[in-house]
Amino acid sequence: RSAARTGRRRAGTRLRTLQYRAALARPVDPHLAVFSAYWNRGVACNPAAVAARLAELAPSIHPVWVVTAQGAALLPPGTDHVVPGTRRYWEVLARAKYLVNNVNFPDAVVKRPGTVHVQTHHGTPLKRMGVDQLPYPAAAHGLDFQALLERVDKWDYSVSANSHTTRMWQRAYPSHHISLDHGYPRNDVYYTAGAAEVRAARARLGIAPGRRAVLYAPTHRDYEAGWTPRLDLASLAESLGEETILLVRAHYFYDGAASSLGDLRRTGRVVDVSSYEPVEELCLAADALVTDYSSIMFDYANLNRPIVIHADDWETYRTTRGVYFDLTAEAPGPVARTQAELTEILTTDAWHDERATKARAAFRRRFCEYDDGHAAERVVRRVFLGEDERTLPPVLPIEARTPAPSPEEATAS
Repeated sequence: RSAARTGRRRAGTRLRTLQYRAALARPVDPHLAVFSAYWNRGVACNPAAVAARLAELAPSIHPVWVVTAQGAALLPPGTDHVVPGTRRYWEVLARAKYLVNNVNFPDAVVKRPGTVHVQTHHGTPLKRMGVDQLPYPAAAHGLDFQALLERVDKWDYSVSANSHTTRMWQRAYPSHHISLDHGYPRNDVYYTAGAAEVRAARARLGIAPGRRAVLYAPTHRDYEAGWTPRLDLASLAESLGEETILLVRAHYFYDGAASSLGDLRRTGRVVDVSSYEPVEELCLAADALVTDYSSIMFDYANLNRPIVIHADDWETYRTTRGVYFDLTAEAPGPVARTQAELTEILTTDAWHDERATKARAAFRRRFCEYDDGHAAERVVRRVFLGEDERTLPPVLPIEARTPAPSPEEATAS
């Protein structure tokens, strides 16, 4: 039976290869765009924001999402999608003029003449990426760098949120792609959302008016096998008091790893939001962010709300993963090296005092450089409508931007 199953799999692979080759012989469809995010997890991140704006500005282009069979059930109603490995999956990849992803499409995908591949990425890099991981084997995990460069060579465009990111992508992913210094489309909502959206986001999470919501969103460690909570959440929740709710989001690499928070959830003081989507809604709902080295800090900074860094293992992380700058010296707010320090910051004014505000302002000037609420529009007009970059909406100066109101402001209004 095992041999028979193996034979059927091989036969299926050969058949799909033949079907893909046949589809490659057909003309490219100029009205077809394929989108994917986070290894086919669903409609999310920068690709989702681009697709939404595309529907408004270029409705003649039909989007098809690549989504796993498990994720398909969670798609918004009416979302055209394909499941990886199916016949239609290979057909749309072969014929679509536009391929948009925040990671990479499979190596087998052929870059056809006349097609356009857009790499949106999914964060501003603090940690080393791409070929910059060569000196860090713990982070690379056996990454095939030759295959990586071949995938990168298919990119036509690479989306960037700031000049730091542009430089790092050019260094980490060397190729002839054009950098779209337009901002991250997923961050548009931080400028387009109003008080009603902020209140609605908090209501969906069960956050009562007047309570402080702190989003705790740590990243993964390459030197660890799984997700290990770096804080005693029960103790932290107790120290912060009944008026503070902890929204705890484990990194998506560790689906279901935060289930141990069940007992704390029942108290209403800690809410496990590891599976909550979209993450942008969590940010809108939160009064403050606590993170370590996650790229969420760069996105959240657009809201101009307090950010606290918990860097208990900075030296180990820096040594094993490699970083592009010293976060502890250029942080968006106060830095805690222990839980005791974090607790003190959050139970005093240190999390939002004048010093924290100045640090955040410097961080925003550097890393929110192109994010102004119009990133998706610029990407769609440049890539799908072929407009000259000089005719696109200019990036607003940071002092001219108005972020979504804070929860306190939204409640008052």
